[in-house]
Amino acid sequence: MNAELTEMIEARAAKHAALADPARLRIVDLLTLGDVSPTDMSQQLGMPSNLVAHHLKVLEGVGILVRVRSEGDRRRSYLHLAPGSLSGLTPTSSVAGHRVVFVCTGNSARSQLAAALWASASSIPAASGGTHPAERVEPGAIRAAKRHHLNLQEATPQMLSDVLAPDDFVVTVCDNAHEELSVPSGLHWSIPDPVRLGTDAAFEAAFTDLEHRIQELAPRLAPA
Repeated sequence: MNAELTEMIEARAAKHAALADPARLRIVDLLTLGDVSPTDMSQQLGMPSNLVAHHLKVLEGVGILVRVRSEGDRRRSYLHLAPGSLSGLTPTSSVAGHRVVFVCTGNSARSQLAAALWASASSIPAASGGTHPAERVEPGAIRAAKRHHLNLQEATPQMLSDVLAPDDFVVTVCDNAHEELSVPSGLHWSIPDPVRLGTDAAFEAAFTDLEHRIQELAPRLAPA
């Protein structure tokens, strides 16, 4: 881990530690709505001023809030959130790849849906493959895609070895494929196989799971 990344993680950890208190979370919640003076903060929280001062000092120490002097009564100050102070709390881009390859055993449902979803979430190219490709894409997957305005009508299962390049970022979406493969880098998403049940509800559940995970990953995957 390089020094810059270590510093960023340590800063995030310090902010999380500062927010690991119900009173300080309430303070931040109030400040997301508007600026508040320390006196008013004490009244809104129903908390002694010396205890509020302690919590404010902790939040100031990690750069979450700042004080500004009132233009009216110069003896009065207001608290407000520092610009961008909360944006660093969530993970930032942490992985890179020139193409994402989604993998399941048959390449007939989950990996096909994942590749189609990815195309609408990121500019990084995507493909899919199977460790033991089926003869066709499952009709349930095609119907699920159609319900969400994606098209799998022309998709065909492919052997992973015919698709995979050395610098691809691999995401296995099938436990069997993950345990069969030996991929030095990438991710695994343990998503139940909708083909086993074969119902529209099962394919819809797989679609929803994939959609959520892709929305989380796409902003964090940087082009290689």
